[in-house]
Amino acid sequence: MTVQEKTTARCPECAADVTFAEPPRLSELVECGECQVELEVVTVQPVTLTPAPEVEEDWGE
Repeated sequence: MTVQEKTTARCPECAADVTFAEPPRLSELVECGECQVELEVVTVQPVTLTPAPEVEEDWGE
């Protein structure tokens, strides 16, 4: 039985480590456990996180 390594990435807001139980997927949304900001995976090799874009309202346009 092999032990799967957990993947980690650094939160761009507070510099805390964000740990992934499963391999992260591109565009996956995660929450930083330290500062609770919502983050988006923008690259997977290496894993890079950026603050997730805010959802904008569509006023029927």
